[in-house]
Amino acid sequence: MIFLQLVRYKNLFIIALLQVLLRYAMLLPILSHYGIEPVLSDLRFGLVVLSTLLLAASGYVINDYFDIRIDRINRPDSVIVGKHIKRRTALFLHVLLTVTGVFIGLFLAYVTRKENYALMYVFIPALLWYYSTTFKRHAVIGNLIISMLTALVPYVVVSIEFAMLARVHGDNILQTNACSTAWFWTSGFAFFAFITNLIREIIKDTEDLRGDKAVGCRTLPIAIGVNYTKILVSLLVLGSFVTLWLIFFFIPEVQNIPYVAPYFVIGLSVPYLLLLFQLYRSQSSKGFHTASSISKVIMLLGIVFILFAGKAF
Repeated sequence: MIFLQLVRYKNLFIIALLQVLLRYAMLLPILSHYGIEPVLSDLRFGLVVLSTLLLAASGYVINDYFDIRIDRINRPDSVIVGKHIKRRTALFLHVLLTVTGVFIGLFLAYVTRKENYALMYVFIPALLWYYSTTFKRHAVIGNLIISMLTALVPYVVVSIEFAMLARVHGDNILQTNACSTAWFWTSGFAFFAFITNLIREIIKDTEDLRGDKAVGCRTLPIAIGVNYTKILVSLLVLGSFVTLWLIFFFIPEVQNIPYVAPYFVIGLSVPYLLLLFQLYRSQSSKGFHTASSISKVIMLLGIVFILFAGKAF
């Protein structure tokens, strides 16, 4: 159980759910709609998910490794590295998870004949390392890096699928309506993942203000103050909320999804409004922790929406 807590098993579940639903509830229905048989096997798709989870888990481990001082101040009862797991053991786990994830990624790059995938699977662990040691201690930069990596998670699914299709059918498959439709919907969910994760990362920085300040970090709440940070996050939440409804009103494909209006109202709008209210009333670490939890629920509900969106095909 300690190991599962170390690798943030709840976050890993959300990552896996996003990739699985995106492929089986959206991408495969799109391909079927246009009469295209998928080429990527279930086994190799499982490797895509596994490599993503391994690299994400390695990032969580190395983050805890370097955040011992911060965590002892912010959440002393939840400290794992240095308390339940030795630092050298945590570092070994990080290396093991990284090497295994990269090895699987390189195999996927080989079978798809895409050298840029190999670079991606090598670049991501390096970026996560520098995030934990450097970038997360600066305002906005660390938040943007993690949010962009989160947005990359759905793109990997559709990219590898069409890379395999291109190997079999040629590059012309990339000019079809199936490809453009898949990228259109994937980009929507990638943007949602990016903005909701960015919101949550900034909220978490506000929650962890005391520990970050003690070790000399310059996160956004430290740089501009808690009140201005709350205003910025509220604007991001409001902008995301408005964007969702603009998409609903101006993109016919969204309006044609069964039960989309009730889901937008109950499943997305209500949590967004709750988040805005919680941000307004939050004055302590506990209040911002609640806001962070609400933002995670919003992300999960956005992923579940894939089940509804796939019914459009």
